This record gives sequence, structure tokens and C-alpha cells, in this order.
Amino acid sequence: MRNKSYELYELPIIADLNDMIVLKKNSNPNGIAFSFYQGKNIITKTYHQFYEDVQSISFFLQSKGIEEKHIALVGENSYEWICTFFAIVNTGNVAVLIDKELPEQEIHTLIINADVQSVFYSNAYKEFIEGQNTEKDIFSFNHFQTYTKMGIDFAKNTNGLLLSSEINVDKMCCIMFTSGTSGKNKCVMLSQRNIVEDINGSCQLFKLEGDTVALLPFHHAFGLVVGVLMPFHYGFRIHINKSLKTIMRSLQDIRPQTLFLVPLFIENFSKLIWKSAKEKKLSDKLEKTIKINQLLLKVGIDFRKVLFRSVREQFGGNLRYIICGGAKLERQYITEFRNFGIEILNGYGTTECSPCVAVNRNYYHKDGSVGIKIPKSEIMISEDREVLIRGNHVMLGYYNNSEETEKVIINGWYHTGDLGYIDKDGFIYLIGRKKNLIIRSNGENVSPEEIESDFYKDDFVSEVIVYEKKGKIVAEIYPENEMLEQSEDRQVIYFDKLKNKVNKDRPLYKQVANIVIRKEEFKKNTSKKIIREYGKESR
Repeated sequence: MRNKSYELYELPIIADLNDMIVLKKNSNPNGIAFSFYQGKNIITKTYHQFYEDVQSISFFLQSKGIEEKHIALVGENSYEWICTFFAIVNTGNVAVLIDKELPEQEIHTLIINADVQSVFYSNAYKEFIEGQNTEKDIFSFNHFQTYTKMGIDFAKNTNGLLLSSEINVDKMCCIMFTSGTSGKNKCVMLSQRNIVEDINGSCQLFKLEGDTVALLPFHHAFGLVVGVLMPFHYGFRIHINKSLKTIMRSLQDIRPQTLFLVPLFIENFSKLIWKSAKEKKLSDKLEKTIKINQLLLKVGIDFRKVLFRSVREQFGGNLRYIICGGAKLERQYITEFRNFGIEILNGYGTTECSPCVAVNRNYYHKDGSVGIKIPKSEIMISEDREVLIRGNHVMLGYYNNSEETEKVIINGWYHTGDLGYIDKDGFIYLIGRKKNLIIRSNGENVSPEEIESDFYKDDFVSEVIVYEKKGKIVAEIYPENEMLEQSEDRQVIYFDKLKNKVNKDRPLYKQVANIVIRKEEFKKNTSKKIIREYGKESR
């Protein structure tokens, strides 16, 4: 198993998103592009069928006089959502991607802030959308087939003149909303050039070789661009999973080769593996098998597919890679899944960069890093260790917010707010967020994420936030269920010992002084990231 630098992968370079679907329609018209559940059945759509559906919805938009408008998409992952997105951006309109998990009032606020003029929505949001948007053109995904027929009829009457116009790749085509840990959303403006630059570059670093299941929400850049658009460009089937309830069924039916996930999914999958082993009274056997496997690998013998067949079958039996992004993943999960023959490749992205910035490669990766930068982009580490990015994948700016745009894009460089460094081989390592830095009275800087990482190595720590309060470093911990069931005295004793373990060999200014034990989980945004405001109110 090699782990050294090698040549970039080669895929056709796409000029815009319409170019991508035309390319696939011409080169593999009968190949399966998408599949999804309809009741107990799996419905499939070929590349040619997808192209025709996108064309039909594009004509439908023109038939309604919808040109150069901001059109919101509100709803769960669906084939109809994807078709409508492509139709919007390929007809000179702007797709505004709304997080369906937000409270209704917040959705309404985002629609206003993004100057939305039309809305496509799923049935779950019918009452709210129809009640709140009486002056807008609103369309239900439930009537998708009707819209495609209307589009076809319109095309016949106009000789299909719509998509003969050239796409302006530098024009805003999409508004996505950041989901930062401050709880405040900004409207990120992306062009087709931004998005296709990210697709072209990322596909040169990682090579997909099989089908995928789209588990992440499409309104997020990672879920849409990395989880859908990139696999589409590779030419493999994307199974659209609409609900958390059908995840395991999707994995069994589709047998994916690669998954694109955030750490929360990986952590939950790990718990599922060990819970299943415990229920079958096989935990000890699984631990012993892992140790045997590690010894075999050291001498070049790889029996992982045989030794961990039952574990791998939980994911369909064919899973080889997990691309992980969106938040920090602890190294223990990389090691654990590697034992099972599943390689987790960490990546790094931000909505403002369309989103992929870097990723570990199939056969060239380093644990703890977020990979190497995508081709044709530039990354620089500033004097204060902030990661700066420049390239065609960097956003146009924040919509109607030049003040915030000018704060983060300076002399062409996007200031990520992330702290990190680059090693001699070009691998990027992140060490925390600039705004979270704890500046001690002696002038020393402490990254809370560095300390939190050590706490997370303990099995009884579910969530932890480190902050400064009254001149002392505090670790606020939400324990795992087994520890929560213990008495308060036992919890205090246990976590006090853990604190001493974490502090060992750390300089005094980096040591945790106090532990706070929580009874409830931390508040999170819709991306399941902890909103890091805890402790600030009482400082």
C-alpha cells in the first residue's frame, strides 16, 4: 500500500455546469446518474433523462417569465431539487439555497435578505411558504412532472431557443448561507466559475471509482458540490437519501464505494459498530481481531475484508473511502476505520471557497492533516498563522454586505479565520480558529481546539468546549450517557483525573484550571457544530 506523491488524476475539464451535464449525456446517455426511493421501489434516472428534465424545467422557468431572478429552494434532498438547481443556474437565474432545518421565521428572514422573488418548496413546507410568500411566484416540487410537461410544450412552441444563449460563468449563480459557530448567517455569492473550478481541481486530487449515497443536505456547499456535483462529474451513480431513517437501507441497497460525510456521521457509525458488537457479545473478539490485523499489516498481510466482513456489511460491504469535512475529526476514528479496511480522507473547505480547499488523496495522505491544496489555487500562512487562500474558487463576496466582504478578502486573499501550518510536503494542518484564541495575561496564545482534542480522546467525553473565565482556562464537558448515569461525586473525581492527564507535560499557561460538567448537550447550529458562545457571558 503506497503512500507517496503521484501524478494528478485526469478528467475532462468542464467550462460550466451545463457543459458537465451535456458531456455526460453525450458520453454515457444510458448510465445511471441518480437513484432514489419511491415507496419500496428504487427509481433510477439516466444521464440522458436527467438532461431532459433539467431542460424541461429550464423552459418552464422561461415560460413563466422568470429570468435573472433570485429563486429559493426549500426542502429535503430530492431528485426534483437537483434538477431545479441546475435549471436555475443554467438559465441566468440565481439559486438561493435555504436550510430547511431553520426555524420558519429564520427561513423567512433569509428569503428577504437574499431578495428572493420565487420559491420552489417541498410539501413539508407548503403551509409556511404559501402563507409567508403571497406576493412571490411559488412552486411545489410535488408538481414537478406538471412543470416538466409545461416546459416541453413551451419549447415546442418556441422552437427550443432557451439554452442556445451562452452562460456567463463570472456572474453570481448561487447564494449559499454560512452556518458558522457564531449563529449568524452571511449570504455567500458564488459564480459558475467558482463552482466548476472547485470541481475540476478536486477531481484531480481524489479519484472516485464507484457509486455513492448522498447523505448530507444539498443546501450546504459540502453536501451539494462535493457530495453531488463532483460524483456526477466522475460518472457514477448518486443515490439520493432523503431521510435519516433510510440511511442504513440506502447503504445496503446501493453498496457505495465512497461516502462524503461530516464527523458526526462517522462518530455515530463507530458507535453503531461497537453497539452491535456489544449486543452480540463480540466486543472482546472485535478488539482482539483488530490487534491481530495490526500485526498482520505490519508484515504486509491484508486480510481486512475477511476479518471484518460483518463490520463492512453494515455499510453495504463495498465501502472503501470516506471523505470527511465540515469539522475536525479525531484521529482515533481514522485509525479505527482503517482497521476495517475503510480509509477516511480528511478534507478542508469553506462555503466561501465553493467549498473545497484541500483534501487527502487516495494513495497519498497524512493522518491529522486536511490534505493538499487543489490545483491552480494558492494557500499562504500569514505571520499570525492564519490560513489565506487565493484562486478562482474564492467567492464573489457576501451579498449586499461589502463591509464584511472587505474584512475577509484583502488584496485578493481570502482570510479564512483558521489557524494552521503547511509541512514540507504541502500537507495542511489546522490548529484552531483565530477568533477562539485565548490570549493569556503573559501574552501567550492558547488554541482551545488543541486542548479539546485531548479531552475528546477519552471515551466518556461526548462534547467539550474550552474557554477562559476570570483569567483561568475552563473545560466545560458534556459526558457520555454511561458517565451521566454515575453520581455527581464520581463524575467530579473522574474528570478531575482526566484534567490532570490532559495537563501533563503542558506549560502552565496551557493548563486547564477548572472543569464544568454539563447535564445537557451544547446548543448547535444546523450543521451540528457547537455554537461557541459558552462561557463568554460569564467572563
